[in-house]
Amino acid sequence: MDGTLADLYAVDGWLACLRNEDIMPYAQAKVMHNMAYLARLLNAVQRKGNEIGIISWTSKGGSTGYNARVMAAKYKWLADHLPSVDWDYVRIVPYGTNKYETCGGGILFDDEQGNRTAWKDESYEPTEIIKILKKVLDN
Repeated sequence: MDGTLADLYAVDGWLACLRNEDIMPYAQAKVMHNMAYLARLLNAVQRKGNEIGIISWTSKGGSTGYNARVMAAKYKWLADHLPSVDWDYVRIVPYGTNKYETCGGGILFDDEQGNRTAWKDESYEPTEIIKILKKVLDN
């Protein structure tokens, strides 16, 4: 989510907030795409028989309580910005968890090169989301 759908890193003071266990950046992050159009594509891809989901990390070094608040903020962000999407799954896992081992494959969109490299199927930068989803629909 962070840096892929939600522009967490553009929130002023995001890193200091995370270090101080303040969830503000997760709540205030702006969208990175035309979300209405993205929702239509995601729903169409799902109707075509594909699962759609979210796998995201909690905050690096966050306490158990803080990470629970981070999870709640992420669920709320998704509900606020993609309310028409009925996700097959939303998995918010501890920071650093291998995303492939958590989900078992498919197409990954992620801003971190390390996550894309560790993914054993197709993986793309966030800027490719619309193009790749349209390609999935055309096949």
